[in-house]
Amino acid sequence: MAIFKHPEQRVGVFIDTQNLYHSAKNIYHARVNFGNVLKDSVEDRRLIRARAYMVTTETGEESAFLEALTKMGIEPKTKDLQIFYGGAKKADWDVGLAVDAITASPKLDTVILFSGDGDFIPLVQYLQIHGGCQVEVVSFGRSTSGKLKEVADHFLDLDLDPKRYLINYRGGGRGRGPARGKREEGITDFGPADVADITDVE
Repeated sequence: MAIFKHPEQRVGVFIDTQNLYHSAKNIYHARVNFGNVLKDSVEDRRLIRARAYMVTTETGEESAFLEALTKMGIEPKTKDLQIFYGGAKKADWDVGLAVDAITASPKLDTVILFSGDGDFIPLVQYLQIHGGCQVEVVSFGRSTSGKLKEVADHFLDLDLDPKRYLINYRGGGRGRGPARGKREEGITDFGPADVADITDVE
């Protein structure tokens, strides 16, 4: 679908960090170059707000990662990993991301969602119908819900240029990725190695 992009268009970016992280790791055994992804998705439009949603660990290994995102102008929103009796873990930002996107939508012309998770289909449709927003989805096509791609006004497939959108890309795509863009619940294995070159923008 053809979309219009112009410099005065107000853009809000909402990043399902775990979704992109695990897709890149499972498909390419690489890390996401958030700098290039953000630059290419926003282009020359007015970026009003960019938020990245993620779950923190007890060890705090992701602190350098959060700092790197902040330097790029991305506001990290975090919550602690929930561990229930019996060892079950929960790490889910879906509702928080959706509420923030809906709340911000009156001041935005375009909402860009970095995720391949089909659970966001109702959010996309709500923002289009009730918010009057153009909604764009950015993710790895192989791990993205087909319906999510279909309902979005535009889909930027990161699989089309993995060399640009990945760090330490060595070619190919050995894994299959999470089904329909789903996260692996409870896994938040950001470490020091995941911070290297994250702010590099070509």
